[in-house]
Amino acid sequence: MSDRKPAGQFLDAAIDLLHRVREEEAGSVEAAGTLLADTVEEGGRLFAFGAGHSSLAAQDVVYRAGGLALMNLLVVPGVVGVDVMPATLGSALERVDGLAGAVLDSSPLRAGDALVIVSLSGRNALPVEMALNARALGVKVIGVTSVAYAEETRSRHTSGTFLKDHCDVVLDSKIAVGDAELTLDTVPAPFAPASTVVTTALLQAVMATTAAALADRGIEPPLLRSGNVDGGHEWNGRVLERYRDRIFYRH
Repeated sequence: MSDRKPAGQFLDAAIDLLHRVREEEAGSVEAAGTLLADTVEEGGRLFAFGAGHSSLAAQDVVYRAGGLALMNLLVVPGVVGVDVMPATLGSALERVDGLAGAVLDSSPLRAGDALVIVSLSGRNALPVEMALNARALGVKVIGVTSVAYAEETRSRHTSGTFLKDHCDVVLDSKIAVGDAELTLDTVPAPFAPASTVVTTALLQAVMATTAAALADRGIEPPLLRSGNVDGGHEWNGRVLERYRDRIFYRH
């Protein structure tokens, strides 16, 4: 390791990863943004899902100033975030076969919609079955994952497959197995995860692509503005009312 302090080392590692995804995932980002723009233009609805810390990136694109108003969070009780007690229960639920099917059966997802699934490892039953079942419903799936896990670990799903195997578009976050960027002789385990930084940036790049693609087609992107700027609440009220049939976080 260099002589730089850990804070600088971590930021440099995160920046390097962002440079990699910018160069290596440009085509996939464009494809994902186009898929979402197609969905919006055709009257479909947009959803995002992630379990555990992967949910942070999914939540970041929902009801967000500067973001698409049509992005909805697909919630799985006990799995989205780490607010369930004990927190380890959320990890256990990711491995339960059949949970994804039950969630989709009671969700508003339907044919013609698009679903973004965020899972760093992509190896657990929940994200794999979520993608499988969603596509069976006629939903387009964008997966955000680390392909390295599929190359270096075993799937925990009975099919032996990973999230990446069941997506229309895959975004590879390039995160190494273990999600820890730093090591020190004085620290017994690797530390400083960067997956949230990179995955969130990837998804915001997709959102930007979607908005621009819609504008290029002569369609005003359904964007939200900050409620902390003059006129923001009024703007958002008009957008939310116009697309009320495609927005579910208000109910």
